[in-house]
Amino acid sequence: MTDNNYKAMVTFSVEVVLMRKGGPQYHLVLARLERDYNCKIFDCFEKPEYLKSVLRDVYGKEYQDIIENIAAELGEVVDEKEIAEFLSKMRE
Repeated sequence: MTDNNYKAMVTFSVEVVLMRKGGPQYHLVLARLERDYNCKIFDCFEKPEYLKSVLRDVYGKEYQDIIENIAAELGEVVDEKEIAEFLSKMRE
């Protein structure tokens, strides 16, 4: 698989999990990524610290649950090196 495939899978999984949570938080995450880091969710595969910071600010105590839901959404590809590294950085 290519990095773009991994980025697409992570982006899709993050968006699905956040949309399932509902409410204005999803749009707040998008707005904060754009405002604070001039990026979109797709860009966070290379810069997980951006997404981590915004998710922690927006979701607070629910942050860890969101990360675990993203991992579950990724399914069997969580063991792929690039995806495992991304999730590891998000869990730090």
